[in-house]
Amino acid sequence: MKTEQSKWKVRVGVWLVVVVVGDGWACSRNSPPATSEGQSPAVSSPATPPAIPSHAAPAGRLTYQAPSGWVSETPTSSMRVAQYQLPRAEGDPEDASLVVYYFGAGQGGSVEANLVRWTNRMEQPDGRPSSEKATTEKMTVNGLNVTVLDVTGTYWAEMMPGQGERLNKPNFRMRAVVVETPAGPYFFKLVGPEKTVQRWDDSFMEFIKSSQYK
Repeated sequence: MKTEQSKWKVRVGVWLVVVVVGDGWACSRNSPPATSEGQSPAVSSPATPPAIPSHAAPAGRLTYQAPSGWVSETPTSSMRVAQYQLPRAEGDPEDASLVVYYFGAGQGGSVEANLVRWTNRMEQPDGRPSSEKATTEKMTVNGLNVTVLDVTGTYWAEMMPGQGERLNKPNFRMRAVVVETPAGPYFFKLVGPEKTVQRWDDSFMEFIKSSQYK
């Protein structure tokens, strides 16, 4: 009888040791890592939100006042911020067209690259480069740098982009302008028969000089 009781006490003792050791092992797995005396466990802080880029474009835009007599049209693409028809002069075959383009901050190419591209849209009857006939003028309008191109000749345009077929329009004139703003350049392109463009030339320059960045 004493032997049975002794065996039972041994088994109970072993079982208690196992339970205590097991609980201690489980607690050690679930407890946070120990810290120095007097310190609380470190708590992770949420990630810092990314900073706003310093090169973000100013939230302004270019405004201008169209003269009376111009016909405002709905822009035919998202790159066009304004579009006008300037009624033809007597004897001219069509109206002149004025389009204002804006591509975004840092977009649209440099002033010089656009002057070259626009000038090359005109061809001269004698075959000489249009750059020899084109004139440019620089001015400041309400604190903005402005470059004005004036060139005449045969204006050509592709019938369908990439098809190689061209539409040639002789005795045309182009008045093209770049207005540089803090939000990027705005491009003004007036094209039409020479007499029609001449008819509206003063109004066109008043339009350019009304430009303000707000």
